[in-house]
Amino acid sequence: MRHTSRVITYRIAEAAEILAVSDDTVRRWVETGRIPSQRTEGRATVTGADLAELAEHLAESGEVADRDRTRASSVSARNRMSGIVTRVKRDTVMAQVEMICGPYRVVSLMSSDAADELGLEPGVRAIASVKSTNVVVEVQK
Repeated sequence: MRHTSRVITYRIAEAAEILAVSDDTVRRWVETGRIPSQRTEGRATVTGADLAELAEHLAESGEVADRDRTRASSVSARNRMSGIVTRVKRDTVMAQVEMICGPYRVVSLMSSDAADELGLEPGVRAIASVKSTNVVVEVQK
C-alpha cells in the first residue's frame, strides 16, 4: 500500500490478496476495464477507493472466486480477517466502519476518535479481529 497525495494505491499482487483472487485475475480485470489502474513507480496499481468499490460488488454478487481458499487463509484461530475498508460513517461520538474481508462483510462500531487515529477511510487495508461469546448458527432449507 502506498500513499501519494492522500490517494491510497495497491500493487496488483496486494489487490489480489485483498480480493482473495489470483494476480492474473486482477490483471485480466484491469485489461478489460473492470477496475481502473495507473502506473506508479513503473508498476500497475489500483486506488484503494476503486478496490473498495470492486470488493463491495464482489461480496454483494457472491462472485468471489476462491471462497474456500479465503476461508482457510483469512480466518485464523484468533479470528483475524484481512480486508479493505469500504465505508465509514461518523458522528461526533461514534463511527460505523464497514469492511469487506474476502467474501465477508464486517461492520464495526467504534469511537470516532479511534477511527480517526487509525486513519480509517474507504480503500484503507485493515484487519478485523473478532472476539465473541455469542455465535448464531443458521441452516439453509
